[in-house]
Amino acid sequence: MKRFGVEMGQDQTKQQIEKGLLLYQSNYTDKALHIWFKVLEKTSDPGGKFRVLGCLITAHSEMGKYRDMLQYALNQIDTAREMEDPDYLMEAYLNLARSNEKLCDFQKTISYCKTCLNMQGTTTSLLLNGQVCLSMGNAFLGMSVFQKALENYEKGLRYAHNNDDKMLECRVCCSLGNFYTQLKDYEKALFFPCKAAELVNDYGKGWSLKYRAMSQYHMAVAYRKLGRLLEAMDCCEESMKIALQHGDRPLQSLCLLCFADIHRSRNDVEKALPRYESSMCIMTETGNRLGQVHVYLGVAKCWLMQKELDKALDTVQRAQELAEDLGNKLCILKAHCLNEGIFRSKEQQTELREQVVKFHECVEEMELYCGMCGESIGEKNHQLQALPCSHVFHLKCLQSNGTRGCPNCRRSSVKPGYV
Repeated sequence: MKRFGVEMGQDQTKQQIEKGLLLYQSNYTDKALHIWFKVLEKTSDPGGKFRVLGCLITAHSEMGKYRDMLQYALNQIDTAREMEDPDYLMEAYLNLARSNEKLCDFQKTISYCKTCLNMQGTTTSLLLNGQVCLSMGNAFLGMSVFQKALENYEKGLRYAHNNDDKMLECRVCCSLGNFYTQLKDYEKALFFPCKAAELVNDYGKGWSLKYRAMSQYHMAVAYRKLGRLLEAMDCCEESMKIALQHGDRPLQSLCLLCFADIHRSRNDVEKALPRYESSMCIMTETGNRLGQVHVYLGVAKCWLMQKELDKALDTVQRAQELAEDLGNKLCILKAHCLNEGIFRSKEQQTELREQVVKFHECVEEMELYCGMCGESIGEKNHQLQALPCSHVFHLKCLQSNGTRGCPNCRRSSVKPGYV
């Protein structure tokens, strides 16, 4: 049989997949993809077909071709069903969940993750459960459901520790950095990606450089929020360098967004706006709709700095519409907050009052307040602490008041008629 003959058996399939992996790891992505496509076309081995689809899913994820990633995940589901193997089926559903997570379809992500978790008893489940929890946590965070997001991240960390899975621990730490960035506990927002960077340094010699790039990006975001702009720029530059070397389009777009935010923090709108535009181009190309919302919000703040109130209002409107489509409550809240500032500057009192009401409705809906002092969470930089139930409080409130249980959980357990 020739190298790519009419049909490829199990041994040859395995050999060609490994050859593709070596090329991919050496950054010869096009050559690797060529080999994998041929394997997919010619193989007669269902297990080999499943594995090569997994390679294609990973490669297209890292290139930011999320729609193609989703299609390969659907093909993998079909292959797993044909094989009637629950281990393969669980892995395929996880890839389907991840594909939808990347495309910001968070409800579908959660649904597919729950399907994975319901398929317990397989030998693979113990190894994949942590990754399922991470993906579900990211989806809940994408919808600003903070308690459930944190609950899943903590489960993911437990699986990582139990399985001694340092790569999973690294990924969860980066997601926790993002979690605390959104809630404005910037010390924890920096601590977790720094922990991820330590894991890369200690264990990551054989890992893809993407893990280093990922931790550096999240460190850059935290440093920027803390006002440590030089350190933010250094970390972001390192992350961008790796992203460019490896053709990681999604990370490039995030780095460009971070660069733009750094320039805006320096009041340099002229440098910020082109970087927002470049970030938006890549995010539109890849389908990162949540990233697009953050770009719009950053651009709106630039227009506000330049007193271009109508442009700011138009940009906030775009951000709000997209955030509502995604179900991201925190970005909707940020849009109301920006609109409030715009209408105050325009001295439009009716519209101003409407935005204030909507802002507080969002805070209530997300339970973005401390159940002890009643003050808001996420309005300014505060040290936070979570209880075992994953409800979050001001650290100072827990330290000063103590608790014999979670006040939020106690309130939700009180039923009408028993008050």
